[in-house]
Amino acid sequence: MTPLVGLSPAKSFVGFETEDHGVKVLVTDLPAEAYGEVANAFKANPAGSGGVKPESIETAAGLAYYTAESAKDGATNVRRYSMILPGPTFSGYIAVQVPENVSKIYTDDAIRQMFASAVIRNQVPVEEQLGLMPFKFGELSNFKNVRTLAPGAALLLADGDEKSGFEVAPFMIIGIIGSTAASPDDRGRFAQQIAATIPGVRDGRITMSEPVRIDGQAGYETRIDAVSGKDNTPVTIVQWLRFGGQTSLRIIGSSPRDDWAKAFPRFRAVRDGIQPR
Repeated sequence: MTPLVGLSPAKSFVGFETEDHGVKVLVTDLPAEAYGEVANAFKANPAGSGGVKPESIETAAGLAYYTAESAKDGATNVRRYSMILPGPTFSGYIAVQVPENVSKIYTDDAIRQMFASAVIRNQVPVEEQLGLMPFKFGELSNFKNVRTLAPGAALLLADGDEKSGFEVAPFMIIGIIGSTAASPDDRGRFAQQIAATIPGVRDGRITMSEPVRIDGQAGYETRIDAVSGKDNTPVTIVQWLRFGGQTSLRIIGSSPRDDWAKAFPRFRAVRDGIQPR
């Protein structure tokens, strides 16, 4: 999306903002079905509700729907806008907040013009995605797909995709978690507790959990046998934690059990190539 004059990439969220942080433009994605739900609601009740009338707008991504309403942010009067547009496997969502004191600059027409410039990129260059992460990758182990899960925080490397399902082939999730072990003696408990939160895992059984050194730093390796995915694929999972002061680097590698012997060296090569920026 082309931001209006005076808006620059935000530092604390994905989107744009003014230098004084007054005007905010959040850009994110929602589940694919969200767009259809909004479109059906628009067709069923084009007049809207609660005094808020939805509008439609043509974008390069297709027909989008947006609303504009007056609200309050604490004691400040603001104008709020939201737009949803169709994507290939998701719905694009943009939310804007404009304080009253700059509403003559960032008018309804100006926001509509910005909304109209929205496009969906089916592919984001790998280098761009990697550049947003707080660490550098020295090795990607020939994974076919690279996808940002949380901009600047988590990344997926996979041989599968959304259509085939990620669980049927090796994949990795690498990211920063905002917690760490309270003490060296607590690392084992912490590692096992975090391993229990790996999404999509059923009937998990920890087969190994022990301290390791990762790039010279204290870490923990935990392995799990489980089933995953809609087809109940038997998988083996490794979780590595590299402990920091207030956060931990978390690296998850999952592979169908039959492919584990080939997948594990790939996981380890990615792990060993990660360096702080």
